[in-house]
Amino acid sequence: MSDHYRRVNIVTNAMRSDYGGQILSAVVFYRNRKILGGSFINAKTMQINEDIRDAQVRLVGDDGEQLGILSAKEAQKLAIQKGLDLVKIAPQATPPVCKLMDYSKYCFEQAKKAKEQKKSQKTVSVKEVQLTVKIADHDLNTKLNHALRFLKDGDKVKVALRFKSREILHPEWGTELMARFAQGCEELGVIEKPAKLDGRNMIMVLAPKASK
Repeated sequence: MSDHYRRVNIVTNAMRSDYGGQILSAVVFYRNRKILGGSFINAKTMQINEDIRDAQVRLVGDDGEQLGILSAKEAQKLAIQKGLDLVKIAPQATPPVCKLMDYSKYCFEQAKKAKEQKKSQKTVSVKEVQLTVKIADHDLNTKLNHALRFLKDGDKVKVALRFKSREILHPEWGTELMARFAQGCEELGVIEKPAKLDGRNMIMVLAPKASK
């Protein structure tokens, strides 16, 4: 095996993700074309270098230039001359389409992109605040401060109001309290799900305001 092909036998790059302390690994094995830690290239169908044995291929340069139709051996020879890999990117085409590229660099960049995408994805949690119909003003303000802090942190807030005994005969009390609570949070939050009675509970969900 030539040095050109040997250099892609095993390419390893392990990156620690900020999400959950997991390891995002891009470990490329040339012989089985498997990438552990992410499916950046279809390992079942990808062919590279001397595994490409088609009579003819349509070749695309590493800069996107159309290089015409060549035999697989001619394309592999050109890849070696340029210090690149020959990768079949469209096996269903007639003839199959192959591209010259640095295969290990491509896999590394895909792993890097996946890591950045994972970092940019924020997990939104739902915090719960519980109220009662006859809650004191001091306690209500405390609950409001909790909700405002949750909204500021980017979390949703589930406001649950419990009716006791004969209070259930006056659902309008709960509706009024929920309206006051939503108004107290309007600087940082919006109503995602309006107050709705469910058995002896009235539920409302607030969501953080979209960033401008």
